[in-house]
Amino acid sequence: MDLPINIVIGNGISLIAGIFIILSMWVNDEKKAYKYQFLNAFILMISSVFFFSWTGVVTMAIAASRNLFVYYDKLTFKLTVVFIVISIVIGMLVNTMGIIGVLPIIAIIQITLCNYYLKTIKPIKIGFIVNSAIYIIYFVAILDFSSAVIETVTALVGVVALFKLIYFDSKKNN
Repeated sequence: MDLPINIVIGNGISLIAGIFIILSMWVNDEKKAYKYQFLNAFILMISSVFFFSWTGVVTMAIAASRNLFVYYDKLTFKLTVVFIVISIVIGMLVNTMGIIGVLPIIAIIQITLCNYYLKTIKPIKIGFIVNSAIYIIYFVAILDFSSAVIETVTALVGVVALFKLIYFDSKKNN
């Protein structure tokens, strides 16, 4: 396949994935957030093939699998460690992009730790926002501009949703 065609196809697929990442930031229900996170990761796994980002394919496959465990409340400490080790080992083995290829590995470790330790929506949203920031850098570096834009919008939506949640919680408590 020709690289420019791949970039167009990959960006189109990533745009679809972006809808789900934005939805995951907007909802205030942990289950729904992780359902949308699963769909986002699964679709980004497919788009990563078009960018020849094998680290992205691997980390998104691991992320999608992990999100299913989180969604069904089956992510144990042992599974968390397994997902982190698999992410590091396989991610480094398939990394062909140097330091840029390490960013998805860092992002998956960060969000996996958040998945295990964070149980309420406010800290989960903060974890999602930090994860988006890491992916913005990665997507720009691999020329996945639609994902970079979507992640930027996602981070902003997450910040707005978080502030609204904090504001309404403070109103309830007063």
